[in-house]
Amino acid sequence: MWRLNKVRHKAGRQGDSLEEFKLKRREHEKVLRQARRDRQLVSKRLLLNDDEDQPEVTMDTHSGEQDVISLFHKLQRSGPEREADLKALSKALRDPSAQLTFIKQENSMHLLVGLLTGSNATCRLQAVRCLHELSHSPHTNVAPACLPATPYLLTYLSGQSTKFTELCLYTLGNLCPDSDAVKEKLLAQGVIPSLANCIENQRHNLAVVEAVGFTLSQLLQAKDAAKKMIPIVLASSLPSHLLSVLTPDPNFGLAPAIECAWCLHYLTCSMEDNRVLLAQGALLKSSSLVVSLGGAVAEGNIEEGMELLICPLLRCVGNLLSSCPVEDLSTQVGDVHIVVALCAILKAYLQTQPALARESAWVLNNLTAHSSALCSALLTLNLVPGLIQLLPFSQGINTMILRVLANIAHKKREFCVQLAHLGLLSALCATLKMADQEMVTLSMDMLFMLVISGPQVAEEFVRQGGLSLLEASQYNSEEEIRRRATYLLEHHLLSYSSYCSVDNTSNS
Repeated sequence: MWRLNKVRHKAGRQGDSLEEFKLKRREHEKVLRQARRDRQLVSKRLLLNDDEDQPEVTMDTHSGEQDVISLFHKLQRSGPEREADLKALSKALRDPSAQLTFIKQENSMHLLVGLLTGSNATCRLQAVRCLHELSHSPHTNVAPACLPATPYLLTYLSGQSTKFTELCLYTLGNLCPDSDAVKEKLLAQGVIPSLANCIENQRHNLAVVEAVGFTLSQLLQAKDAAKKMIPIVLASSLPSHLLSVLTPDPNFGLAPAIECAWCLHYLTCSMEDNRVLLAQGALLKSSSLVVSLGGAVAEGNIEEGMELLICPLLRCVGNLLSSCPVEDLSTQVGDVHIVVALCAILKAYLQTQPALARESAWVLNNLTAHSSALCSALLTLNLVPGLIQLLPFSQGINTMILRVLANIAHKKREFCVQLAHLGLLSALCATLKMADQEMVTLSMDMLFMLVISGPQVAEEFVRQGGLSLLEASQYNSEEEIRRRATYLLEHHLLSYSSYCSVDNTSNS
């Protein structure tokens, strides 16, 4: 992040102290992290049976409730039809009203737990299928009713059946969003160690790894996750396993990497200090994958769903940067071509997914705020003209891009001259006319850095009609904009007005 020198009315006082600059930047980073932390993405998943294409939904509510009651009574009596009755019950429980009817039956959950822990493998599978259907319920009182089954679901995570393990994982994940009591109970029952053991034992089974990622991401979105869950997660083997899955599998697809990336995002955005993850190589791994994905995007190889992986990775990189010492940035981020990747992602998703483009600009902003080398890379790799072209865009993209350009200007005086030669002055002449007050304020601050970098830049701005724009800004409704405009005119630009008048006369 960056903050330009505050405008002073007394000559000879340029800029605030370095400590003030750093404090403002930290405050801005905190706001951005908070914004991302508040965007909760809890969801529920329903796994289908192998013999069906889509969920069946009972249309007749009264009939569905009666079916559940009838099946419940049948299941209380053991018999050869029990397996078929359980399968019918799992389908009937897709009706939300039938779910409520079932949990209201006396000893209904006791019956399911008994079947779940019995010796009949088929009945165990159908019982967990019933619990899975219940976990997908839209009614918030269903999840707490399923609590008696959760210790057994956790125990079964160490089983050998992939299908059974997946059902247990997604059922546990579905139960989390509706109830803090469920999360508390699962935490007390050892859900984090169980997930760590599961992913350790099944690390080659990507379907199970994906399910572990889903369940963990649901848990990590709890309001008190930073205090109660994340320390346990960081002390486990889960972070190293999550990082190992980040690279997409060419045969299985992006899904496991997507789930694990979201888990890492929730970890990074919930803590002020991410040194534990940095020590495990989280920033290097995330940024390297961003470079790979950005390269694919630049070549037009945009796989379906790729943005679902890019988004949490960008957030991980952006959040981890705040904990990374500046002197370690080159080794933690690695290839300077990350700026190429970020610009490619920004351009590719600008029209279709502007929020993702803004995330990319945000990471670019965080990188350039810390690194002169990456600021230089944007110039030497000729990426700045493309960024300048984005200044007319709204939705927060233009303000973030202007911050990136200001980060570059703030690093070196010669960078300011280069930015002016690349067309930034004419772009600022356009942004100063915008109705967006933040954009105008940032443009004033950007202009201040450029004009104090050398007389040639100030002369060029005046030649382009900049004086009239600043004079008009002296009547802006925002006092801060009026002050900036007055200061620029009186202390840095009016002395060039006579020169430009002579120059224009000779040209005519």
